[in-house]
Amino acid sequence: MTGSQAAKPDNRTSRLEALAQREQTTVLVVGGGINGISAFRELALQDIDVVLVERGDWCEAASGALSRMIHGGLRYMETGEFKLVKESLLERNRLLANAPHFVSPLPTTVPLFDYTSGITSALQRFLGLTEKKARRGGVIVKIGLTLYDIFAAPSPMPKHRFAARAATSRRWPDFNPAIACSATYYDGQISQPERLGVEMVHDAMEANPKALALNHVRMTGVKDGRVLLTDVMTGRAFALRPDVVVNATGAWIDFSNEALSPPTETPKRMIGGTKGSHLIVDNCRLYDALGDEMVYYENQEGRVCILFRYFDRVLIGSTDIPITDPDGLRCEDDEVDYILQSVQLIFPDLSIRRDEIVYTFAGTRPLPVSDASVAGRISRDHSIPVVPSTEKRPFPIYCMVGGKWTTFRAFGEQVADKVLAALKLPRSLSTTDLAIGGGKNYPAPGEARAAWVARCARDSGLPAARIEALLGRYGTHARTIALELGRSGDTPLAGLPDYSRQEFATLAATEDVETLADLLLRRTPIGITGRLNIAVAEEAADILAGLKGWSVPERDQRLDDFITRLARDHAVTLQRTVRDFQDQRRVS
Repeated sequence: MTGSQAAKPDNRTSRLEALAQREQTTVLVVGGGINGISAFRELALQDIDVVLVERGDWCEAASGALSRMIHGGLRYMETGEFKLVKESLLERNRLLANAPHFVSPLPTTVPLFDYTSGITSALQRFLGLTEKKARRGGVIVKIGLTLYDIFAAPSPMPKHRFAARAATSRRWPDFNPAIACSATYYDGQISQPERLGVEMVHDAMEANPKALALNHVRMTGVKDGRVLLTDVMTGRAFALRPDVVVNATGAWIDFSNEALSPPTETPKRMIGGTKGSHLIVDNCRLYDALGDEMVYYENQEGRVCILFRYFDRVLIGSTDIPITDPDGLRCEDDEVDYILQSVQLIFPDLSIRRDEIVYTFAGTRPLPVSDASVAGRISRDHSIPVVPSTEKRPFPIYCMVGGKWTTFRAFGEQVADKVLAALKLPRSLSTTDLAIGGGKNYPAPGEARAAWVARCARDSGLPAARIEALLGRYGTHARTIALELGRSGDTPLAGLPDYSRQEFATLAATEDVETLADLLLRRTPIGITGRLNIAVAEEAADILAGLKGWSVPERDQRLDDFITRLARDHAVTLQRTVRDFQDQRRVS
């Protein structure tokens, strides 16, 4: 039995039919990034009739271009954003508990070139007297980390510690010898953020039959009090009359407000985003030097940069460039040079070749509009301005402005509470301690994990090593997938044997997969870790074609479009051209 035959049919068609049958909804959430998903989840869990639409895939844009950190924002204290830091640390700790399958502690070392630099400039920045950046020394970092520990309490992680030159050199022999000391503290990392978003969408729909979420559905405007929607995959049009709209389109909030307003209105500008670019590199020496720690450092300009292991690669970032157009972003050549040069400041004898860059990505931070001359001075906090209803638009628009990945739950909770208050409806459930997706009943390391793996291996008939791999990818959802693979077979992919055809088919059939990018860049980390090759792409195209009913020309066109997108947006060039592979297949 093939993977596509074994998998259950996708329910996208039934969800589109459900949308067509709805003339009205209490709340329409536009935007399926992490903030929109969080608002949708919060409202759905209060038994609200709520619809979520996303023009692309879940967490495709800014929410998929994060630095893979779950953190309190150490540097935000320098701008006096103590409330944001405290909220972020609280939410970080909650994510460690509620999503342990994807979120884990990350020890972080800050290399420092002296003890006294930056005291005066830090005070001036705190008082708002200057926006200039200056290198921070040990004293300033010590004060910041002490406050960080206080704000984080009670915390599941250790407090910070300092190391003098000798101890720093022993631990980090590849560091710049000019580094005088270092500080180490703990934050968090997230391995598969896009998957966490998908899990939240499905948790919400499973909990509330009235909750409906569809990716690849675009909001196109408003007419006669109804919001116009179009299914990108089929071109089918819908019209929905909401009582309330939540605009969670991030960097596109201003564009969405304009589309939701009559021509006679000019909505107030809310967003002034910045671009952040990152590299994923395959450099063994850097990988070994980092160990299990992140290096959090300042480059020559005082811009904060990061280096840490991400799966079996190294993630390096990032830039912070003001932009006006959030579409079509990619990591440009000058940004690559900038990022690589920053690494040389800390690891001067460690060079990274261009051909060791296996993936690049860039996204927009949807920050509030600001007149700050320095991007780093723009607040990372979030707010919920409301565009009031009018005669021609008989619904208010609650806009989710700003925010960061770490605080998505709190942000979603806050917008949901505002909406509930406006609707005079009570909150019936808190998500504070609610596990997410495969984080539910996630086994602790050691005996509990070994016992879980053994039970799942016994029940599915798959080897324990395979169950371990699935558990790492999907959390406790691995059991459902393993049982399916045990029934339908588990044929390894020719181009990537630690995945199987049936595994791909199960993801494609049950997790809102409509494109190759959905599957290979977001439901799995195959693309971002540089493990994608033409054979994997071909096999994935075949599986999706079987599930979706694509013709051979359509399948080939979708594969060609995906390969073009990889090269354009992520600097990934597959080794063989599509036409060469097709010609060989037809000859055979």
